[in-house]
Amino acid sequence: MLLQRIGNRGIRLGTLFDRAAAKYPSNVLMLDHDLDIAPERGRSMTIADAAELVSDLGTRLWRARVRPGDHVVVYKSNAFDITLLAVAAARIGAVPVLLSPYLDGETVTALLDRVERPVLITDVAKLESALPDSVFTHADRVLLAAGEHPRATSLAEPAAAPHVPALWMPPEHPTLVTHTSGTTGIPKLAVHTGYSLEARYRPQALATTLMRRRETVAMHVSFVHSRLFTALAISLLRGFPVAVLANPDPEHAAALFARWRPAVLEAHPNTYLSWEPLADDPRAPLSNVKFFSSTFDALHPRTVRTLIGASRRRAPRFGQIYGQSEVGPSVARSYGRNRSPEADGRCVGIPFPGMTGVRVISRDGNPPSPTSPGFIEISSDGRIRTYLGEQERFHKQADREWWRMGDLGYRTRWGCLHLMDREVDEIPGFGSTLDVEDRLFTRLDELAEVVIVPMPQGPPRPVVCTKDDRPLDHAAWRAAVVDLPPMAEPTQWRRADLPQTATTKIKRLELIRLLDGASGGSQVGEPA
Repeated sequence: MLLQRIGNRGIRLGTLFDRAAAKYPSNVLMLDHDLDIAPERGRSMTIADAAELVSDLGTRLWRARVRPGDHVVVYKSNAFDITLLAVAAARIGAVPVLLSPYLDGETVTALLDRVERPVLITDVAKLESALPDSVFTHADRVLLAAGEHPRATSLAEPAAAPHVPALWMPPEHPTLVTHTSGTTGIPKLAVHTGYSLEARYRPQALATTLMRRRETVAMHVSFVHSRLFTALAISLLRGFPVAVLANPDPEHAAALFARWRPAVLEAHPNTYLSWEPLADDPRAPLSNVKFFSSTFDALHPRTVRTLIGASRRRAPRFGQIYGQSEVGPSVARSYGRNRSPEADGRCVGIPFPGMTGVRVISRDGNPPSPTSPGFIEISSDGRIRTYLGEQERFHKQADREWWRMGDLGYRTRWGCLHLMDREVDEIPGFGSTLDVEDRLFTRLDELAEVVIVPMPQGPPRPVVCTKDDRPLDHAAWRAAVVDLPPMAEPTQWRRADLPQTATTKIKRLELIRLLDGASGGSQVGEPA
């Protein structure tokens, strides 16, 4: 593997805060919420304080009989202490397994079985509202980050004894387990090592080369996603102040950005979509942003154009990285103010030279093209090592160094990868649903979301959400779709009612089931 040959020593997750504090002890970590496990710490702390807290949490885990090699599942209410607990577990040689707070109890129980009786860290809120009583038999023992329960052990008390020193684990050893998006069913558990996370660090670190000064990096990224850990490593080890949001509400974000003045902003594509109104906010919350970053999916051209236009920096850029939980960042493209309103949002970029590779495999014997897209495959040293408890499933997607992404696309003569659709979302004869959605966003400013899905009967149906849930302008809609593939009349929903993953992707297959159920008479997601 190339990156290991050129000195990949592994990301050393467990000592991330220790190493950052050694270099920049007075650097600052800012939050928009209190930590459930340490509310007394407040919403701003130095990196030295954060390192001390991680060390303390590691000692609390050791006191609760967590040992090197143990799997520690973290499933608790949404807060940054999910991340801190993961680093603390890695610090004492355990393997953190992070589950989204938005997973339902049944799914969590299924994943606990896949891990095979792990230690579970949760809180009373989850025990009372989400988890079944049987969780106490699926886990070896249950630890509480907040609250008390007669069948669980509280982690709330700070460690009185001297802190347990950090343990060194080999870089090829599992260091983190995260789950896939779960858009097509029960999520898979992706096993990362120090090597694979370090390989992901390198291409993503390119963003900070644009920064001449150590300015604030703000991020709203799922606390259970591997991207957050590499983003933190990039920022903290280079001395950038870090601001972390748990709440992506546009008004909330605008108020914080107006105060924090971030120069780098990282978020999920659908979060950026919801932040479009910040461009017109009189407080100018995005005016200092020099670099916008998104590493989860392609963004709509309208969103890119709107957010870049809100920056007052001399040459702001929007970095779009296409990747997947299993392989990390794979293909990249950046945009400036000169992006055309009709720019092709399906062009997701080119591989990182010497770091990742891409190929597209024909499905019908013809060269992959816009009318006959092929299977997208990626090679990367950042690829996970296996699916925990599902090795055979892992091998079905792996062809030596190549990884089948589950997406369809093609490459241009200049090497740019065009993403057309997920394999499971393809609508035969329709063309790219993602491309049509991009066009609708560009033509209809009132749209806050549009998702086109196939239906068991009849043409594909667009599900639309509008800004502030205003009634859709049907005359404008008809004008916008006149040259697009035939579709059913749009169904309008509130955006909050759409089924979403932890990274705010729309669960299209679940949406189809909901729509099909509604056609049978049941009420689904009250239309706006």
